Amino acid sequence: MAQYALIMLLAGIGIPILATLNAALGVRLGSPAAAATILFLIALASSAVFFALSGGQGMARVAAAPKHLLLAGVLIAFYVLSITYIAPHFGVGNAVFFVLLGQLISAAAIDHFGLFGAQATALGPARLGGIALMAAGVWLTQQA
Repeated sequence: MAQYALIMLLAGIGIPILATLNAALGVRLGSPAAAATILFLIALASSAVFFALSGGQGMARVAAAPKHLLLAGVLIAFYVLSITYIAPHFGVGNAVFFVLLGQLISAAAIDHFGLFGAQATALGPARLGGIALMAAGVWLTQQA
């Protein structure tokens, strides 16, 4: 379990770095959409290499997968496009804090209701308190 936590910690560290780099590329190119497209082309190439190195299994089953599962691609595109456009105007920290707040709310709802096949975990006072504390932190960052 520690290796899973470490990998996810590194993924979390990467989100603000991704936002900063892609926002700067969007400004330099004069187009957040161009920056996002470049990011996705590089991500596609990186994913294809990892896919090939890991045995290349699973593509044949895509057609049989429920179509709503493919919505994840639209959601990641929305995230990348929005952070690339908004971060230069709003600040990377502010943008990522609101993304984090949204992630906490969404994750709590997914867990509470067991949405999309997730294991159901009740939304108790501690989790609600944590979300409220994060919301307060986001509000405090806006006061500077």
